[in-house]
Amino acid sequence: MNTLDILIIGGGPIGLACGLAAQQAGLDYLIVEKGALVNSLYHYPANMTFFSTSEKLEIGGVPFVSLNAKPTRNEALEYYRRVAESHRLDINLYEQVENVVKAQTGYQVQTSKAVYHTRNIVLATGFYDLPVLLCIPGEDLPKVTHYYKEPHPYFRQKVVVVGANNSAVDAALETYRKGAEVTMVVKGPEIGDRVKYWARPDIVNRIEEGAIKAYFNAELTHVYPRHVDIRTPEGVISIENDYVIAATGYQPNFALLDMLGIRLCDNDVRAPEYNPETQESNQPGIYLAGVVCGGMDTHVWFIENSRVHADKIVQHITP
Repeated sequence: MNTLDILIIGGGPIGLACGLAAQQAGLDYLIVEKGALVNSLYHYPANMTFFSTSEKLEIGGVPFVSLNAKPTRNEALEYYRRVAESHRLDINLYEQVENVVKAQTGYQVQTSKAVYHTRNIVLATGFYDLPVLLCIPGEDLPKVTHYYKEPHPYFRQKVVVVGANNSAVDAALETYRKGAEVTMVVKGPEIGDRVKYWARPDIVNRIEEGAIKAYFNAELTHVYPRHVDIRTPEGVISIENDYVIAATGYQPNFALLDMLGIRLCDNDVRAPEYNPETQESNQPGIYLAGVVCGGMDTHVWFIENSRVHADKIVQHITP
């Protein structure tokens, strides 16, 4: 069996960037992705607009042309398909990594479809696939989702949106404008300061005028089939409810990090250990790229500032 120079786990923008850097360096590489191409972006809300401009999302020297200053999810999907096709990237989709063991030289990686031998592994798995759970009774009811897609299903429905950052604000504004009765449950005293600059005044104004009801310094405590309980500073209240959109954030695949033997910081952030000069983890030959480097702090690394990880890794691997 041939031994790869690099096996890249994750087919998001940074995984693709790592593949492009490996290809340019003449290395034998393969990208494996457990879902669709740029799977995390695919699961973003259908009408999502990026905070960044299109040139900051570019990889591989392929221009990203957008109709507006801020590209949309659909434009990003089209762009990264074009990157994969134009560079003929070696990428296997819908192939999940199931086990990794140390081999005599490098690592043996077993996936849902094959077994690979590789000298090096790059972990570029992102974080969007694993939501941070509320851990409350009723969270497993069908009316609860951690992924908001589009507003149409919520027409004339009573919707509770949990959260105060971009995902929550987008869901609240879109469902409200498509005919939902929206209530926001915000853990802190105000809407998050990281919310996109064009959306924050919009949601603040809707709350102030009463079009969207918001409970601040509050928590959702119980979900029932026809209502929910909310703990507020004035006490627990119950309101009628049809759907809950829990925009509570996401986290890296810590089980995979543990399987690879990567040490995590002993605090709430749980950031993995790695050398920022080379992106190599505490395990020789295993590298980290993209948002996974931040652990639970998912506001540190983005496409635009982690594209450089690909070049660092390949430079360190290349003799």
